[in-house]
Amino acid sequence: MAAFLKRLFTEGKRTTHTGHWSYPTVRHLWGMLNAVFNKVDYARIKEIGPDQAAAEWLVRCGAAVKFKKVKDWDTDYNLLPRGPSGRFFIEEVDATDSCIMNIGFDYFIGLDHLRSLKLHHCTYLRDTCVSRLDILKDSLEEIQLSSCGDISDAGLVSLHKLHKLKHLFLCDLPAVKDIDSVLKTLGTALPSCEIRYLSLEGRKDLKKLGIDKEFFS
Repeated sequence: MAAFLKRLFTEGKRTTHTGHWSYPTVRHLWGMLNAVFNKVDYARIKEIGPDQAAAEWLVRCGAAVKFKKVKDWDTDYNLLPRGPSGRFFIEEVDATDSCIMNIGFDYFIGLDHLRSLKLHHCTYLRDTCVSRLDILKDSLEEIQLSSCGDISDAGLVSLHKLHKLKHLFLCDLPAVKDIDSVLKTLGTALPSCEIRYLSLEGRKDLKKLGIDKEFFS
C-alpha cells in the first residue's frame, strides 16, 4: 500500500507546474485510491463468509450496514460483529456518500438476506453498477437511488430484473433524459412495486432533505 501511494502522489505532481494540485488530478488520485478500497478479496470471502466480507468492504468505503436481528447500524470497521460464516447476515445497506464502485460489486454475491439498499450521492456509481444489482434479485425489496449524477435511463431500466422489489424511490438523477419513459417501463415490468419519483425543480440542498423510508410509507 505504501509503495502504491508513493507512486500515486509522485505521478500526480508531474501533472502540475505550480506545485499545487489541480482538481482533476486530485479527483483522479482519489479515484485510484478508492479503487484499492473496492478491490475484491476472494480469499477473505472464503475465509469469513460473504456477509462479513461485504460488511468490511462497505464500511471501508464509507457505507453503513445493518445485520439481521441486530438493532444498531455498523459504521466502524473495527467494531463489526465477528463470528463463524453464516452467523451474521446483512439486511440493510446505506451507501450514502460512499465510494463503492463496480469493481467491488462481487462482494454482493451471496448476500441472500439483503432486502434494503440506499444509494445516495455515490460519486462512482455508474450504469454498470446498477445493472449488476441483479445479483440481489432474489432478496432485494427496497432501493433508494438519488443524487448519483452518472446514472442514466439505461441504468434505471436495468432495475426491471429485480422481481422482488416492493419499493423504489428515485430522485435527482440529472443524466436521466426521459424519466416518464423509464417509469412506464419499470411500472410494466414490476407491477407489484411502488415506484416513487421526486423532482427537484424548485428545491435546494438535497442532502438536508433527509430522504429515507418516509418515502416508502
